[in-house]
Amino acid sequence: MKNVVIYTSDTCTFCVNAKEYFKENNISYEEKNVKDPTFRKELMAMGIMSVPVIKIDGETVVGFDEEAIEELLNK
Repeated sequence: MKNVVIYTSDTCTFCVNAKEYFKENNISYEEKNVKDPTFRKELMAMGIMSVPVIKIDGETVVGFDEEAIEELLNK
């Protein structure tokens, strides 16, 4: 099982799409909403200022890029 973490915000439609994608494909994930200062700081430490950010086994995808996500999930 892959380790999947999604950084999200409450107003991000691409975040909603990403979460729906994982739910539809029965892929469990940990959500880190950037309204929590701890998660926002984690994202900023990576040099990223946008969401969604999806980490799959340590690999990072910025934005909801379904092709890149599927590639990482199938590695």
